[in-house]
Amino acid sequence: MDKNIEFKIKDEERQSWKSIALVWTGSVISAPALMTGGIIGSGLSLGLCIVSIIIGYLIICTYMSFVGMQGCDTGLPTAVMASGALGEKGAKYVISTILAVACIGWFGIQAGVCGTSVAALLSEISGMKIPAGVMSAVFGILMLASACFRFNGLKKLNKIAVPILLIVFLLALYASLRDGGISVLENYSPMEHITMVEAIGLTVGHFAVAGAIAGDYCRFAKSRSDVVKSSFAGVIPAGTGILLMGAVLAIATGNSDISTVLAASGLPVLGLVSLVLASWTTNVSNAYSGGLSLAVLLGQNEEKSRVTTAIAGILGTLLAILGILGELRTFLSLLTALVPPLVGPMAADYWILHRGRVERFTVRPGFYMPGMIAFFCGAFTACATGGIFAKFSFLAFLDWPFFIGPVNGIVVAIVLYLVLNKLMYTKEVVK
Repeated sequence: MDKNIEFKIKDEERQSWKSIALVWTGSVISAPALMTGGIIGSGLSLGLCIVSIIIGYLIICTYMSFVGMQGCDTGLPTAVMASGALGEKGAKYVISTILAVACIGWFGIQAGVCGTSVAALLSEISGMKIPAGVMSAVFGILMLASACFRFNGLKKLNKIAVPILLIVFLLALYASLRDGGISVLENYSPMEHITMVEAIGLTVGHFAVAGAIAGDYCRFAKSRSDVVKSSFAGVIPAGTGILLMGAVLAIATGNSDISTVLAASGLPVLGLVSLVLASWTTNVSNAYSGGLSLAVLLGQNEEKSRVTTAIAGILGTLLAILGILGELRTFLSLLTALVPPLVGPMAADYWILHRGRVERFTVRPGFYMPGMIAFFCGAFTACATGGIFAKFSFLAFLDWPFFIGPVNGIVVAIVLYLVLNKLMYTKEVVK
């Protein structure tokens, strides 16, 4: 595995499945998750909300388990594992670039939203006027500092943050139901209807990238079974809870923003805490994965990824301070949609072609064309069927809504990889 072996973690760095599950829990609890839940709740009955959300997370946890088990077997992050299916240059120059830019961009957006919201809430609570850019810089640096402690930093942060968030969210739920909210729920009938497939797609979409880069975290697992346990236990309970929280808040109060709900209930400080912690636990993962991808892109090793994590966080923070990320949201959404189809070639190569045997995993040199073609076709499919092209006026004619975009992309990529590998590299087929 040549230079990429430098990214392989040591046996003593392996973690318990509970530690990895806690990281997933912290990642899935976020403000965008609440908004996604609010959209689902506004279009479906609560019963159908629950069913749709659980199905969506089952899809995510299934494919993230396969990516995570490969990470556990090889000890490598996703950007390096991709070199087995796409070739070393394909993983380095294509996948690492997409992951690095997307993670840096979303880090900046999260830091910017957090800083702007906190500045506004502080002004409302105390009259203290602090520029949003200053607050964005403060939170960007704090989030970055946590990420630079690598996996142990993520673990320690989530041990503190997750219990606090759970308490705050329960208080927000109580506040939303206290004054007539229960009767609103009992008599609720969706004004705008969405289908269950659309609801499942929204659930998958909000956490699809995390599932695709599961190797970054699950490489620390001690066994394949620990990967599966950490994925399902870390994502489904917290994810279902946070999306349902967003749905209930949207139905009972017409607002899925916890900080706003708590502020209106006379608990603005708790709203401030929830906003900061939810952004923090998600954003350290952006910096960590962005730093790993940037290290692969720049030809660095695991140790140097501490430096690239710092670079990723600093770049994201600067973009947040400059306030230009709002103009790039659509572009970042496009990059984000390109990531899940990566699962297709990787899964086909490792689990089907090489039957999940780590001794058969190898880093292919250059660009491996079956993997590259399968990935780009899968990415196109995901964007076309998942509504991404509809966000660009000049690409709207390519919008063909069908089923669940990320899932469509993964399936197309798997099938194409196997067919192309058979046609173009018959010697690659394992007997």
